Amino acid sequence: MLLFCAKNGIGILLMCNFAIHICLKNMSKKHSSKNRIMAVLAGVVVVLGLASFPYFFKGAPDDGLIKVREGSTIDMVADSIGSIDVGFAARVKTLLTLTGSDLSKRQGAFKVHKGDSPFKVMRLLRSGAESGVKFTFNNVRTKIEFAERFGNKFMVEKGLMLGALCSDSLCAKYGKTPETIVCLLLPDSYEFYWDITPEQLLDRFNDYYNKFWNDERKAKAKALGLTPDEVSIVASIVEEETAKGDERGKVARLYINRVQQGMPLQADPTVKFAIGDFSIKRLTIPMTRVESPYNTYRVQGLPPGPIRIPEKATIDATLNAPKHDYLYMCAKEDFSGYHNFAVDYNTHMANARRYQAALNARGIK
Repeated sequence: MLLFCAKNGIGILLMCNFAIHICLKNMSKKHSSKNRIMAVLAGVVVVLGLASFPYFFKGAPDDGLIKVREGSTIDMVADSIGSIDVGFAARVKTLLTLTGSDLSKRQGAFKVHKGDSPFKVMRLLRSGAESGVKFTFNNVRTKIEFAERFGNKFMVEKGLMLGALCSDSLCAKYGKTPETIVCLLLPDSYEFYWDITPEQLLDRFNDYYNKFWNDERKAKAKALGLTPDEVSIVASIVEEETAKGDERGKVARLYINRVQQGMPLQADPTVKFAIGDFSIKRLTIPMTRVESPYNTYRVQGLPPGPIRIPEKATIDATLNAPKHDYLYMCAKEDFSGYHNFAVDYNTHMANARRYQAALNARGIK
């Protein structure tokens, strides 16, 4: 009987209800032998039911999220709870069923903490008080990558998110183009509702963007002769050029020098972006001739948008770039990740020959 009760929550409560009914009924009758037996049996059932009642208080074994879409049935909600624990899901489902809960109007993510009882989770779902979902992103190059990361964690599908980032009209709402819309997407940790729409998401990012680009940062960008979005474009190139944080300001100033002097940027990462292959180790002359508005060997000035989503630290490194006269750079031949810088072309070519010889020695083509 105990095993049955432990496995069948509905049976427990139904038996308890039936037993209490019998007891009350028999109390109004004469205490015949038969009635006394019935009362005893009913009492036993009640005791057994109460003894197994802690089954409904057994808490969730782990933290988790219950994701509910509008129109969901109790079975569908239970399936989502099952990602935390199947047994826990069964207990919550039993309580939702017994209480006649209608979750068809619910939508969102509901946070379950380790140890939460089925009763607490039932009340949470019935209340509709959805929880925020943490979203942290960095080291993202393209809109496609961002849309995929976001779509993997939130209700909105990757295709819809990407469509929003490529929409001329929606981008214009924020003063952006499909090429510059990624300037809004400042890498950091955020919290959003699971069922947030792409436009609601961009509204939120626009708020963060406007807070980040305060008067001080705008003044620094203006002093460089750049708009905030142009600073982000330079920062994106800088991030692809060097992984060394202590070198990024120096690299940024080099490109700012080129912009200010009207020189082509001739930034290798822009060619890789244009080709769509950042794994390229060594650019060839034909590669630098690819037709693309992002190929800074062919077009003058900055590309139309960032070639990756730059970190806030890199944007600040660009805004605070130390002054120098360097116009050329080449990776160091020791493959340390740092660069040799030069003011004149002849020195640059000498640096380049040493690096090319090191590539040849390692068989890198």
